[in-house]
Amino acid sequence: MSGPPPPAERRARLREVAAVFLRLGVTGFGGPAAHIALMEDELVRRRRWVPREEFLDLLGAVNLIPGPNSTELAMHLGRVRAGRAGLWLAGACFILPAMLIVMACAWAYQRWGALPALGGVLYGVKPVVLAVVAQAVWGLGRTALKHRRLAVLGVLSAVAAWLGARELAVLLLAGVLAALPAWRPGAKGLFALPAPALLAAAGGAAGAATAAAVPVTLAGIFTFFLKIGAVLYGSGYVLLAFLRSGLVVERGWLTEAQLLDAVAVGQVTPGPVFTTATFIGWLLAGAPGAVVATAGIFLPAFLFVAVSGPLVPWLRARPAAGAFLDGVNAASLALMAVVAVQLGQAAMPDLPAGALALGALLALVRFRVNPTWLLLAGAVAGLLRGLAVTFP
Repeated sequence: MSGPPPPAERRARLREVAAVFLRLGVTGFGGPAAHIALMEDELVRRRRWVPREEFLDLLGAVNLIPGPNSTELAMHLGRVRAGRAGLWLAGACFILPAMLIVMACAWAYQRWGALPALGGVLYGVKPVVLAVVAQAVWGLGRTALKHRRLAVLGVLSAVAAWLGARELAVLLLAGVLAALPAWRPGAKGLFALPAPALLAAAGGAAGAATAAAVPVTLAGIFTFFLKIGAVLYGSGYVLLAFLRSGLVVERGWLTEAQLLDAVAVGQVTPGPVFTTATFIGWLLAGAPGAVVATAGIFLPAFLFVAVSGPLVPWLRARPAAGAFLDGVNAASLALMAVVAVQLGQAAMPDLPAGALALGALLALVRFRVNPTWLLLAGAVAGLLRGLAVTFP
């Protein structure tokens, strides 16, 4: 067994980790599914930091813990490449560009009372994101769906997710079913899951409560977002329910319109969607509020990854646990595919957007163009279209 790399190589690896994740933090438009696809292309196909099987294991692992999945995957990949320091460096470098961009948007929002004009950029970027995700789903599927039973499990997971089942429940059930030797695909009742009760409960509680005037403090901002980062599973809609209940209804810190604008900024800027917290922190307490809100919502992810990282190879080495991971991987891929389909409904509103998506997919598959350049090209195309519409 080889020992740790020499100091010079460790420093080189840390510089590589920082450079890769700073760039992904700047160009990573499209949400978690797109981030995962970009990491798979850059770090599995091009740089070969990890084999595809290990990448899938790490993806399955981050789906089983709370927090922002793509950010946690970045931390895992940094740890694999450069040890514990790589974990912290990868996470910080992936988060920092997004945090600074969102802080700039929050400053502009407070100064002019509206969001920066991002419509044109989004028009061009979304079809490219769809193509990147589709390519990643196809490539990962050939590795994750090793046999027919896993393929059937993936299809059932996708159907359950499409019908509104909780992501965590789908992942855990898929893992358990894959680990049961006597499981048969025809078994009944395995995925008869309710619609996301967490979202319904959060929305219902928010509607029943009354806003109270709670003073805004940095400690209060940090504590609120720390709790969310420690317990939140699921999509951005679940995050929206948590934020509305806690910030609009219970504390009265934000209006409904401010909250929706904050979520929109988190969705449309590059990097982690959880930087919605950065925007809200700025609105509540300026730059210090943005920093403590960001630290609060992301700190649990660093701790969860640091604890869970060494367990992944331990699980893979045991047959039953390895089968469980295979099931989780199949379900994770299914969830990613569902996100791609849902994204497609909004990413291609007209024929030019559809042409952008097809062109990007052709460039990825046929010419192996780096997705970063395609995303930048899409942003430029969207801006030019927006200018043409505004100034005909």
